[in-house]
Amino acid sequence: MEFYDKVKASADFISKRIKESPTVGVILGSGLGDLVDIMEEKEVIPYREIPGFPVSKVQGHAGNLVIGRLGKEVLMVMQGRFHYYEGFSMKELTYPVFVMKLLGVDKLIVTNACGGINRGFKPGDLMLITDFINTAWSNPLIGDNDERFGVRFPDMSEPYSSELRERAVKAAKRLSIDFKEGVYAIHQGPYYETAAEIRMYDRIGADAVGMSTVPETIAANYLGIKTLAIACITNMATGLREGKHSHEEVLRIAEESGERLLKWVKEILVSEN
Repeated sequence: MEFYDKVKASADFISKRIKESPTVGVILGSGLGDLVDIMEEKEVIPYREIPGFPVSKVQGHAGNLVIGRLGKEVLMVMQGRFHYYEGFSMKELTYPVFVMKLLGVDKLIVTNACGGINRGFKPGDLMLITDFINTAWSNPLIGDNDERFGVRFPDMSEPYSSELRERAVKAAKRLSIDFKEGVYAIHQGPYYETAAEIRMYDRIGADAVGMSTVPETIAANYLGIKTLAIACITNMATGLREGKHSHEEVLRIAEESGERLLKWVKEILVSEN
């Protein structure tokens, strides 16, 4: 089966389970899954029930697709994402973004938990991502191109929509939410970066580093979906902190910052500008 036909089969399965087509996609990172609690008219579909969908086994990722309404918007929320380090191909881990496109999604909000490199950051900070650096050395567009999805050589001069970032800035100001702005680099993982690697990321211009977000951003831009991404700085990176890293720490800080992030995302979605 061709990739397009596989994606269409997934989209057709989902469309039969929902009342309204989604226009906004949301990908929730580790410990940041509470957005679904404030959605209305929800339909919850476990990933394992959807033909073609991967299933994540990472702690902190629920593994559900939730379609529902928040204000005037109909959302398609990934409650748990997929990662390159799990053994998925780049095409597999971005598969849901392709499904979103066929269901009618034209805007995407991505969140993640990541490590801070910029010395002006601290754990618990929220960072509006302005650009990315792909140091996974792979991407979901490698291979044959299907023009039904997008062009062979998509532009990446504005991977994160200036329109959506402006909207996010205004929403944060209305709520008096402090935030940082910066460049996000992807680290393949699943190990936490070495001190030498963090010095490299710092020198090439990264403000934060994590193990997700970049593949989804590339796929969304290719598909013509406007993208916004917000990172939660859950720890300072290796060499910039005391002690060792732990996934439990990441989840704890993400959950503590989740309330502010939830308010921010909700305001972005329900506000008119």
